[in-house]
Amino acid sequence: MNDNTIAKAETYPARIAGKLTMGMPLSEYARGLVTPFNVVCAVILSVGLPLIGLRFLRGLATVTHASNEYPWSILLGWGLFSGVPLSATGYVMATAVYIFGFRKYHPLVRLGVLTGFMGYLFAVIYLLIDIGRPWRIYYPMAVSYGPTSVLFLVAWHVSTYLTVQLLEFSPAILEWLNARRTRKWAILITVAMTIAGVILSTLHQSALGALFLMAPGKLHPLWYSAFIPVFFFISSIYAGLCMVIAVSTVASKYLKDKADESFLGSLDGLTVGLGKAACVGMFVYFTLRIIGVAHEDQWALLSTRYGGWFLVEVLLFVLVPFLVLTAGVKRGSARIVRFGAFHALAGVILTRLNISILMFNWNLPGHFQAIVPPLREVFIVLSIIVLHILIFRWILNRMPVLREDPAYPDSH
Repeated sequence: MNDNTIAKAETYPARIAGKLTMGMPLSEYARGLVTPFNVVCAVILSVGLPLIGLRFLRGLATVTHASNEYPWSILLGWGLFSGVPLSATGYVMATAVYIFGFRKYHPLVRLGVLTGFMGYLFAVIYLLIDIGRPWRIYYPMAVSYGPTSVLFLVAWHVSTYLTVQLLEFSPAILEWLNARRTRKWAILITVAMTIAGVILSTLHQSALGALFLMAPGKLHPLWYSAFIPVFFFISSIYAGLCMVIAVSTVASKYLKDKADESFLGSLDGLTVGLGKAACVGMFVYFTLRIIGVAHEDQWALLSTRYGGWFLVEVLLFVLVPFLVLTAGVKRGSARIVRFGAFHALAGVILTRLNISILMFNWNLPGHFQAIVPPLREVFIVLSIIVLHILIFRWILNRMPVLREDPAYPDSH
C-alpha cells in the first residue's frame, strides 16, 4: 500500500463524517440536536415507532379501524390520497423550468423536485404499513401482475416515478458528494426524466380518482362523478404549485442560512408568479366541480346536510382561496398569495379525506362512529409525519437545494 492510498483511507471517512455533521465536531453537533422541536419529535417517535412494529407483529387490526367497509383509514386517506397531490411539486416545477423554459423559477426547481420525491417516498411507506409484508413490494412489478386493477397501474407508476424523481434530484446529491463526473451524466438526462415524470404523473394522479369509478354506490353522489379522474389531476396541478409556495415559505423562514441570495431575493416575485398559475388551475377545478354536479343532475342534494358540507368544501376551500390568491396576484402581494396557498392546500386535503373516508360508505349505520381513527393510528401517522420533516430538514441542511454550489457554476 503506497502513501497516497494510506492518505485516502485516512481522509475519506473524515470527509464523510464532516459532511454528515456539517463540519462541526461530533460533540458540538450532538449538543445542537437538543432543541425543543427535536425533543417533541423524539417523544412522538418513541410512541409511534413501536406501534408500527406492533402493526407488523400482530396485524393491521391492532392499530387501525380499517375494514372491508372502510378500507381507507387515515393511513391512506392522509398518506396516499392527500399526500400524492401535495407531491405534484416535482412535475409542475420541472415542467415549468425544463420544458416550458420559465428559467426564472430555477431557484425553486430543486426544492420542488425534492418535495415531490419525499412525498412519494412517504406515500409508499404509508402504503406498506397498510398493506403489510413490505418484503413482497416487488410482486406487482415482477411476479404477480394485475393489469386489470387500477392499483396495479398506481403501483407501477408510483414506483417508476419515484425512481425518475430520484434521478432528477441526483445532481444535488452528487454535488454534495463532489462526484463531478457522474453529475455530468445526471445533468444530461434531466430533460428526459422531466418528460417521463409528466407522463407518469398525468396517469397516476388521475388513476387515483379512477379507483372510485368502481364504487359508484359507495361514494356519496355529490362527490362521485364520471369526471373524478379529471378532478384529481387538475387539483394536483394547483396543489403542487401551492405546496411549493408553502414549503419555500417555511424554508426561507427557518433555514434562511442555508439559502443563497438568488433564492431569498427572488422568492416574493416567484411566489406571486406561482400564485397566478395556481389561480388558473383552481378556476378550472371549481368550474369542473360545478359541471360535475350538473352532469349528474344532483342539484336537489345540495339542500341536504351532506349538500351543506359539499358547499363548505367547494365554496370555502376552493372558491375563497381562489379569490384570495387572485387578490394577492392583483396586488403583487406575496404575503396574501402565501395565505391563499395554505388555504388552498387545506382544501385539497379536505377534499381527499371527504372522498376516501368521510363520504365513502356514507349511508352505512354508525358511519361517523366507524370512521373515527383510534389513537394508535393517529400516533403512527404523526410519527411518519415527524420522520418526513426530519429527513427533509436533514437534506436541506446539507445539500445544495436552496442555494447554488459555487463549485458548480454551470447551470443544471
